[in-house]
Amino acid sequence: MVSLSSTYLVLTCAHARLAPLPRPAPSPHVVRIALAGIVKGARASAPLFASPAACRPGGAGRHRGWAQICRDSSLQGPPGTDSPAQEQEDKKKSEAVAAATARIASGGGGGGKLSDWTTSVLIFGIWAGLMYYVFQLAPNQTPYRDTYFLQKLLNLKGDDGFRMNDVLVSLWYIMGLWPLVYSMLLLPTGRSSKSKVPVWPFLVLSCIGGAYALIPYFVLWKPPPPPIDEDEIEQWPLKFLESKLTAGVVFALGIGLVIYAGKAGGDDWKEFIRYFRESKFIHATCLDFTLLSTFSPFWVYNDMAARRWKNGSWLLPLALIPFVGPSVYLLLRPSLSSLLAASASPSDEIQK
Repeated sequence: MVSLSSTYLVLTCAHARLAPLPRPAPSPHVVRIALAGIVKGARASAPLFASPAACRPGGAGRHRGWAQICRDSSLQGPPGTDSPAQEQEDKKKSEAVAAATARIASGGGGGGKLSDWTTSVLIFGIWAGLMYYVFQLAPNQTPYRDTYFLQKLLNLKGDDGFRMNDVLVSLWYIMGLWPLVYSMLLLPTGRSSKSKVPVWPFLVLSCIGGAYALIPYFVLWKPPPPPIDEDEIEQWPLKFLESKLTAGVVFALGIGLVIYAGKAGGDDWKEFIRYFRESKFIHATCLDFTLLSTFSPFWVYNDMAARRWKNGSWLLPLALIPFVGPSVYLLLRPSLSSLLAASASPSDEIQK
């Protein structure tokens, strides 16, 4: 008969008493031995390894005449506890799972961080190149006329008989609506939870600088947005920005300005193109309008994903239409209050 350090062969045949075997010193490691075909002709229904009840004296599941492998009870811990080696292995597995989850949540590990870093550098490079172009390379043949146009558009000059270009007037007032559109898109779903840079200073500066003031925030933006509660929705400015009345007014004003510019005659459009080639003020304003129209579809998609509005995907191609597409989305998107109510109703039903 072969005896190992932590494994014993117990024979439970009949009522024969066995001579006591010398008990070796217990080893800190438990050796598990799988024995196959111990007894030739064993019944197929007989288990190979004994159950805990079979190892106890008087166990109901004890089989007579069969060899059974039992672990030494002196090496076992309290009931319901694992060995230190098993606990250490489970701890390592838990730590590995937690690390993998953290990598997924952070954007797929190093590749996601590299992608975010590359995108930020690319956007910053575009912004720096645009700023250099506007201040150094843009046409600036009529600086005094630009000052006069700016005073007329700000109503700082009275009626002196000069008629402003209708296309330029429409562009000027649409540029005044763009900061409100971006405020409705970036608050609260465009905020950044991974950086301490707030979005509202850039939105305030965009009232003067347009996209030239917003792009630096796009460089610093790190999703996802921070969580929001119902109390914050009911406060200023979210209550104003989430209002369907605000979205309806923005849409109506935008459509009116687009129609006003479309009704301008061919002479006004030819004059506006000439202004674009000569004036730094009008040249930079047109570039600003182009940049705001280019970035707006992405922020429409970001807001749609944050609100989990899957049925609104048909609005993404419409968002490519300058100003009109984003304003239509703001008018039709679901409110945050309804989203919170929908997410809270399933939990209420579960509690009931």
